[in-house]
Amino acid sequence: MQAMLPKSLVGNPRLGSWVGFETAGQVRIATGKIELGQGVLTAFVQIAAEELDVAPERIDLVSGQTAESPDEGTTSGSNSVAVGGAAIRFACAAVRMLFIRRLAEQLNVDPSSVRIDDGSFLCDGEASGEDYWSLTSEIDLDRSISAIPAIKPSSSYRIVGHAFPRIDLAAKLTGPAFVHDLAPKGMLHARMLRQPTRAARLISLDETAVARAARGPLKILREGSLVALVSENETTVLRALAAARGLAVWDHRSLVPDDLAEPQTLTAQPAETRIIEEGTSSALQGNRVIEMRFSKPFLFHGSIGPSCAVAAYDGNDLKVWTHSQDVFSIRRWVARTLGIPLDQIGVFHAQGAGAYGHNSADDAAFDAAFVATRLPGSPIRVQWMREDEFSCAPPVGAAMTVDLRAALDTDNRPLDWTIEIWSPVHGRRPGNNGMANFLGADAMADALPVYDIADTSDAVGGGGTRNARAYYDLPNHRIVHHLLREVPIRTSSMRGLGAFTNIFAIESFMDELAEAADEDPVAYRLSLSSDRRARRVMEKAASMAGWPSPSKDDSALGFAFGRYKNIAAYVAVVAEITVGEEVQVRRVWAAVDAGLVINPDGAVNQIEGGIVQATSWALKEQVRFEDGRVASVDWHSYPILRFSETPEVFVEFVPADEEPTLGVGEAAQGPTAGAIGNALKRALGTRITGLPFSRERIMAALLQ
Repeated sequence: MQAMLPKSLVGNPRLGSWVGFETAGQVRIATGKIELGQGVLTAFVQIAAEELDVAPERIDLVSGQTAESPDEGTTSGSNSVAVGGAAIRFACAAVRMLFIRRLAEQLNVDPSSVRIDDGSFLCDGEASGEDYWSLTSEIDLDRSISAIPAIKPSSSYRIVGHAFPRIDLAAKLTGPAFVHDLAPKGMLHARMLRQPTRAARLISLDETAVARAARGPLKILREGSLVALVSENETTVLRALAAARGLAVWDHRSLVPDDLAEPQTLTAQPAETRIIEEGTSSALQGNRVIEMRFSKPFLFHGSIGPSCAVAAYDGNDLKVWTHSQDVFSIRRWVARTLGIPLDQIGVFHAQGAGAYGHNSADDAAFDAAFVATRLPGSPIRVQWMREDEFSCAPPVGAAMTVDLRAALDTDNRPLDWTIEIWSPVHGRRPGNNGMANFLGADAMADALPVYDIADTSDAVGGGGTRNARAYYDLPNHRIVHHLLREVPIRTSSMRGLGAFTNIFAIESFMDELAEAADEDPVAYRLSLSSDRRARRVMEKAASMAGWPSPSKDDSALGFAFGRYKNIAAYVAVVAEITVGEEVQVRRVWAAVDAGLVINPDGAVNQIEGGIVQATSWALKEQVRFEDGRVASVDWHSYPILRFSETPEVFVEFVPADEEPTLGVGEAAQGPTAGAIGNALKRALGTRITGLPFSRERIMAALLQ
């Protein structure tokens, strides 16, 4: 039974941890998943209201609070609606049946004669005088789900599958949603003196000079190489930080090569290699072989606002407000690193300025907790600076190099297929592999030991190998994964992990194979796909864009496809580009199969956002290094896509209401980059294999 339930419900089987009727007329729905701008809380309200037969306005949603939410782990990997939403659906269905059976027993009627209208129970169409709240004392929800409940068929839905206003927008517009805007009474401001590189150690700091430069009351906390500057006045602490940066003397270690992201340097790093094989190679000697290498640089999260956290400690209990994607791991690892009993820590999610994986929110949460425990009685607000976000060892998306090789049969279809990947670790969130992985905790003199560094496991989609298996009918797949454990830069989860690079490489390579076969790229892909749903989105995207359209003097089209993690949403993308002084993406068409779509507006927003971000990654973004350190320290040295450069985006979902909901959060990134790269090849006649498609990179390729 449990194998059929969503993972979140298997791990948290008690119904009362999901659903409650403590307040008359309202329904408590609790979730461990959090709102990161993806609209999932709105979808959860729709799911719960639908399954319980109550108006959405009756749902009081509790999200990301360690004391009140089920521990669903990290909000990531397009699992929120597909897994967390499914858990809410099953829990609500089970609760609904408990109430129906209790009323049927009380009235001595068949349960099939009972139905619910906005929380009130009807028997044979007549009011029973009972509702959820009048019966709640007779129903014990302190029980584990005991059987697979019967959920409603999609054909009966009135709320799910329809556009619904976002429940998080009002607070965002007025401010209370954001952790940056929290200002509890008596709050002190803190800034951390960050290490210039991850392994740097503080030799000396002239604290007297720092205090003098602050020109106001200032507390300086130092433990090992961790330094916090604290004041009632934010301007005072900013002056102190500016002075401290100039006065600190560091022992620099593990300097970063300027060309670390370049394939020749990345592939030369020490590696742990494993080989995954599926199928049997049938290529004969003498077959035509095509080989290509693709690459992606290190990427910043590039959130529009730097990380922030607030913490308060009363000498016994510690409370932390954070925009981390995993409040439960923050709680566990703050407890371990600061030596506070777990039951004395509460962590509360508050929205931040964007989250695309493991960003600096976790570090800021530790910073605030550390300062609060050293200054009990005063709430502490820690605000990072842009320089901290970019240059002081924040988690960055891993650079990757991918080699592809195909031996073709006489019809130019792959008989033998190999993908070889060089990639640093993609998963270093707090808690992964027994690591705290807080910058501040690592800087303390009594830092916890660093455990073995491993990549995200294949069981949850993989890290560098995510989407390495091409989603096509190939006789064999050979994946060679070189895990680079110790590159001298802190890498961790970035939206999509390795899927972005792998799909970009595979889809670029597919176009090269189609060209070798002298066939249309879409037709070539369709010839290698028997998955009905994959074929539908490919055909739909091509139709939306008017494919095939010949390249024009001023524009060209490119096509790409992917299924995120090979288990989530199917996405096919067509991109139209122009090439002048720079590459500009004019229009993008995307066809998506995400199974049952809970909120069409929210799902479209996710695909649109993924397309825009992937366009920025493909055209502009690249972390640069100079003199052993990160040289990208601001928006000038790390440019991102401007509003004026965003393409016109058209998204259509292929109806699949009878199918389970599939995650869409990371589904569009890889296909978008692949489509842009393929359009660029059609425009230039030359394949650009390295990201980003900058003017410098294109000119270098054309001049070869």
